[in-house]
Amino acid sequence: MNSIRVFKFGGASLRDASQVENVVSIIERYKEQKLMVIVSAMGKTTNQMEEVVKHFDNKTKALEKLDIVKQNHLAIIRDLGLSKDDSLLSDINDLFVEIDWALDEPGQTYDYNYDQIVSIGELLSSKILTAKLKQNGASISWLDARDVIITNDIYREGWVEWKRTKENIATKVKPLFNEVDLVVSQGFIGSTNENNTTTLGREGSDYSAAIFSYGLDAEDMTIWKDVPGVLTGDPRKIRNVSKLDNISYREAIEMTYYGAKVIHPKTIKPLQNKNISLYVKSFIHPEGEGTLVSSEVDTQYPPIVAIESEQAIISISTLDFSFVAEHHLSYLFQEFAKHRIQINMMQNSAISFSVCVNDIDDRVIAFTEQIKGSFKTKVERNLELISIRHYQKDLVENMKRGKIIKLEERKGDMTQFVVEDIPQMERI
Repeated sequence: MNSIRVFKFGGASLRDASQVENVVSIIERYKEQKLMVIVSAMGKTTNQMEEVVKHFDNKTKALEKLDIVKQNHLAIIRDLGLSKDDSLLSDINDLFVEIDWALDEPGQTYDYNYDQIVSIGELLSSKILTAKLKQNGASISWLDARDVIITNDIYREGWVEWKRTKENIATKVKPLFNEVDLVVSQGFIGSTNENNTTTLGREGSDYSAAIFSYGLDAEDMTIWKDVPGVLTGDPRKIRNVSKLDNISYREAIEMTYYGAKVIHPKTIKPLQNKNISLYVKSFIHPEGEGTLVSSEVDTQYPPIVAIESEQAIISISTLDFSFVAEHHLSYLFQEFAKHRIQINMMQNSAISFSVCVNDIDDRVIAFTEQIKGSFKTKVERNLELISIRHYQKDLVENMKRGKIIKLEERKGDMTQFVVEDIPQMERI
């Protein structure tokens, strides 16, 4: 069997019919090769599905939100010339019926409901892309990722059970390539041993592609983005960014850990373990070379900036203002883990302990409620975390301009600071 390459396309590359056609044209450039294609939900579908979940207890309202998603997908199907594909239309209808059934399930947790509903977005996009490729004559098979990627039952952040997943890739995915040249599946989703749908965390489709790459011993993996490659910062937030032609696995792991959004943080390690090269390329200009992520690269990196919004600082002290001792910290970290709070930065003094965390859903509120019997807490929200690798003094000062610094830390060639904007009146 020829070696297999893995492509991942995100929501922006599939947001409408013209973009789907563009993805099809990119895939057809590689029609002489074996390809595994992993897709995200189309455009803003995940956000729209989250609106459905938000109204889970009001089925009428939830169905109103769901109809927006349905009409968007039917419009794309029509614009792609697939309106007479009865098999596709039947599959699409069945997926929306699946959501209808989920809305009738009483007594489940928010996270469970989220995964059963939001996951349908990836199934919809993969069905539509498969139908278009098949219409164009592709030798293709559609694969349900839930039959392959097995996770634990932590909904919304499933942890992959690698032994079962690798076995499934060997027995259910590899044999497909003896029959077809192209397999299309979904990112972001998996299932428990009880066949309940799980998701791998927001933006987890990159990770899914890495899981398949690892299991297939892929020749390489390519993430197709709306940027020319890995940049030194987010061009929507920072001026004068530049593209990195080559970076090491280690550098990529560090960048993503500290908030760079171009690659999902869990993506790199499975690839590094088997020395599988990762390309980040542009679906807008697919002829570009992009960025190659591979084994250690002998290069000097320019400053690389990551800006994380939706941050909160939780300041914690004992009720009697005694020392924050080791047994206090042990208990606090158990609660952080239980509430699935990601700590991005922390500082400890004799009588207080402060952490900067991702401010997601109501997790911070639930955490502070849990510990209020033993600790005094103060929460500051609507903050940003700025992380600069390979920092230079003038860049740091420029990034601090117009900001109030709440926390700051420097270690080696890395600096981080948590900030809020100076109110306009104070600037004047």
